[in-house]
Amino acid sequence: MRDVIAWPPAWPSILDAEFGPPPAGEYRMMPEDFCVEEVLGFAPEGEGEHLWLWIEKRELTTAMVARELATICEVSLRDIGYAGMKDRVAVTRQWFSVHLPGREAPKELAERLAPLAVKLLEQCRHPRKLKRGVHRGNRFQLRISGDAVTDKQLERRWQRLLSQGVANYFGPQRFGPHGRNLQRAISVLERGWRKRDDRDGMLLSAARSYLFNQQLAARIDAGTWNTPLPGDVMMLDGTESVFVVAADTAPDELGQLAERAVRQDVHPTGVLWGVGQSKAQATPAADEKRLGECCPRLCEGLVAAGVKLSRRSLRVRLDEARLTHAVDGCWLSFTLPKGAFATSVLRELMTHPNLGQPPERVRSTQAEGSRYPEHSST
Repeated sequence: MRDVIAWPPAWPSILDAEFGPPPAGEYRMMPEDFCVEEVLGFAPEGEGEHLWLWIEKRELTTAMVARELATICEVSLRDIGYAGMKDRVAVTRQWFSVHLPGREAPKELAERLAPLAVKLLEQCRHPRKLKRGVHRGNRFQLRISGDAVTDKQLERRWQRLLSQGVANYFGPQRFGPHGRNLQRAISVLERGWRKRDDRDGMLLSAARSYLFNQQLAARIDAGTWNTPLPGDVMMLDGTESVFVVAADTAPDELGQLAERAVRQDVHPTGVLWGVGQSKAQATPAADEKRLGECCPRLCEGLVAAGVKLSRRSLRVRLDEARLTHAVDGCWLSFTLPKGAFATSVLRELMTHPNLGQPPERVRSTQAEGSRYPEHSST
């Protein structure tokens, strides 16, 4: 029998213990209800071999736009760069780069993009290709409606998220409809990951995201998702810099660190599984070991695939955040660091099927009361 995982996992929300499950709500009823703008954090230099394009797209994936740019500009797809994948059912703005040494873009570029619901807003030269993950974050403007908007607790829920941060779950879109990306990842990792099976690394990402969410859920259950523990690997807010809280840290020093965590200056992290030695100690290290023992096929498969171990914050801060009531519902605006999901914010404010997953088995059973799936093989 192959290794098995139960789907959907019951990953807890951070506000349920205080407020109970949120009321039903709607979001993304149309693309204009879900607007995303990439925050690059720097500007193109104005000269160089790469033409950078500031583009607005509607109901298109980032990959779709990249292919169109390659066709129109008569270059290889590998000559197109972008910092991150943006939602399809949305209106999004992001930068793309096209390698055009010694030549200009086609004069009709904007006109050829327009029928595809793509607007060319700006263009500028830069010496280097735009690479994945170089942006600082994303700014969101979202409209929600339904019972969640009239809920008397909505404002209190929102203020609590501002004061204590948001659980940094990978969103359900990472796992595909009914967890199918995870199901495929299990199959591929069990037989040995190959680049040709997963050219964009989507399946590796689904597996690592699942393992991370399991860790985060366990810390939420324990009430320590936003609290530093002896042995934790902490991350400085707004950076990827980490440091270890020694297992023998004195109580007064741990208290000072806890005060910084309350201010959201630092955050505990979870491991993104892969090759390398985790820096975690004490209880956090034991939790990671237990995860590896409960999910050996996923963990061993990721190591065999050569993915490098890294860390991800268990919590993110909501920046530039506003909640505004309107005739057509409620508008939320906030900025999240790269890699964070707006759906992780929404799941704390409203109940909606797409913020979780419909019940469906993914070749498996899971022990009741356990945050970690039981794996077995014969």
